[in-house]
Amino acid sequence: MENSVGNLILVTGPSRSGKSEWAEYLAEAIAQQKTLSVVYVATSQEDANDPEWQARLEKHRDRRPNYWQTLAVPTELSLAIAENPSTTCLLIDSLGTWVANLLSQDENQWQLTQQELLENLQNSCQDIILVAEETGWGVVPAYPIGRQFRDRLGHLTRQIGAIADKVYLVTGGHVLDLTLLGTPLPSKPQKAQSENRYKE
Repeated sequence: MENSVGNLILVTGPSRSGKSEWAEYLAEAIAQQKTLSVVYVATSQEDANDPEWQARLEKHRDRRPNYWQTLAVPTELSLAIAENPSTTCLLIDSLGTWVANLLSQDENQWQLTQQELLENLQNSCQDIILVAEETGWGVVPAYPIGRQFRDRLGHLTRQIGAIADKVYLVTGGHVLDLTLLGTPLPSKPQKAQSENRYKE
């Protein structure tokens, strides 16, 4: 976070783990260190018919500094990244809600949307913090759209993790820096590499 260039940070974890709080802490620290303004990109949509959901959104609002700018971006995430200046730190919360908002896309549309997002993240000069939900630690959903959501989110989170400068896992109220503690998956399966070595 000491570089003048932008950093891509992924914060992932299960529900109620504290991942949003950690992402907010990082955003404030980066903004103060680099003299940036924070833009909070909310992918969730208001639902007046769901009081419990509204209470969740309100809890997030109350926790954020009032001098942060908030953008409601339920679907056009790539555009929001491309249009915001490099003098801002983008905090996107959350990737899972964004994926859920686009479940009506067929597989071809989704692949294009996903690729556009990944390209925008890689080409951006901004500091970007992405919050993602870990949904694949439980049983396989019994219904097709649940499996589709879990698979799309898991695959996208993995791809972002591969290009991120920092990846954090937040669980049980503790933060783990996976960039330091983890080992990135190899780009090619080890079996394939071994087979190629024997062929040589």
